[in-house]
Amino acid sequence: MGRGMYPPQPSIYINNLNDKVKKEELKKSLYAIFSQFGEILEIVAAKNLRARGQAFVVFKDINSASNALRSMQGFPFYEKPMRINYAKKKSDAVAKLDGSFVAKDANKKGAVKEKRKAPEQAGGEAKRVMEKAMPMMGLMQGMMQGIIPPGMQPPAVNTVAPPMPPKPRPTPPQTGSEIPHKILFLQNLPPETTEMMLTMLFEQFPGFKETRLVPGRHDIAFVEFEIDQQASQAKQALNQFKITPKNAMSISFANK
Repeated sequence: MGRGMYPPQPSIYINNLNDKVKKEELKKSLYAIFSQFGEILEIVAAKNLRARGQAFVVFKDINSASNALRSMQGFPFYEKPMRINYAKKKSDAVAKLDGSFVAKDANKKGAVKEKRKAPEQAGGEAKRVMEKAMPMMGLMQGMMQGIIPPGMQPPAVNTVAPPMPPKPRPTPPQTGSEIPHKILFLQNLPPETTEMMLTMLFEQFPGFKETRLVPGRHDIAFVEFEIDQQASQAKQALNQFKITPKNAMSISFANK
């Protein structure tokens, strides 16, 4: 049975990917272009030679996976057209979500591994406890050395507090314009944003010309189209698009 015959499910299988792209960059880029279709539970890509050029994207529901498959079939991704099909099996992430997940029986070898992991887990738990306790430990050490943190000093007796210096006015954030322009101004981009990621997002719109990152600023960028109307179309479609779960991209027109 070919992969095209597998029934619809929330997981999709992608191959013909550029195997020269590093694993982490590949996963981030896949998230950037597929998260527009729905909530993604996980993206699986392996480093080994046998699995290179392949990946799985696991959505929360079948509709999201189906829309992604139809819309992105043949999409040029790192200069190679993607081939997309439904995955053969349901992923563990989906099974856990719908309550059908069944853990595999642990054999003796697995039991030995679990015993070996026990000290490591205990050590990891101790490390987490220590990390939580570090702020309090630092506070205690400071008090023992006579250094009392701000806000915990005893009230001064017969003293007059010196006047507080005026607070500096915050620098207003850079903003774009609402007057249509062929150049778009992008804000609230995550640190891992690359020119290739933005190009893949915007080149699906007609008239796309180029993406320009700003040296020394990971959170802003510019995207240029041939005419104002084409830029407006891309702005309307991608404004507030979540490049990551915490970063909704803000798009406005660049100042003329």
